[in-house]
Amino acid sequence: MKIAQACLDQLFFNARTANGFIDKPVPLELLQEVYNIAKMGATSMNTQPTRYVFLNSAESRARLIPALSPGNVDKTKAAPVTVIVATDTQFFEHMPTIWHGPGAKEMFAGNVPLAQGTATRNGTLGGAYFMIAARAVGLDCGPMSGVDLAKVNAEFFADGRLQANFLINLGYGDNTKLFNRNPRLSFEQACSVL
Repeated sequence: MKIAQACLDQLFFNARTANGFIDKPVPLELLQEVYNIAKMGATSMNTQPTRYVFLNSAESRARLIPALSPGNVDKTKAAPVTVIVATDTQFFEHMPTIWHGPGAKEMFAGNVPLAQGTATRNGTLGGAYFMIAARAVGLDCGPMSGVDLAKVNAEFFADGRLQANFLINLGYGDNTKLFNRNPRLSFEQACSVL
């Protein structure tokens, strides 16, 4: 069953990348709701390698500032929450609980390239699901890749288990700071039918 056009508008057609935020906090309960929606998104073998670190205070976001590209500093300072979307390199520890077949943990533990590739792909999917879930509950997202991930990892994940993938500023967008919508590729430009 196709969802209502109003839902599609909220998730995609009218949704915009937030470049500024109004001064309105995002309660922890709403972050939990977003996660509980996003976690239902499909990942291969239900691996669920994405981890979310919520920088919910000015102090925690200040630790992030040295890693940001200059164009991302002010909007990150203004965001109620910045999410570090990270990947758990040891995600397979949970496989006996989250996967129905035996041997999945051992399969990933014994094959580093397979584990790394699975974590990267599915960790990124988790971040995308998170943004859609956030939009579904009325939040605005400002995803960012203008960041020195090595600095983020050194500051927040010194033990190396988690690896930062990208960042999302999260809150209630300031529409006066939106850019004009950029064009999207056509079906013919982006798709092939064989």
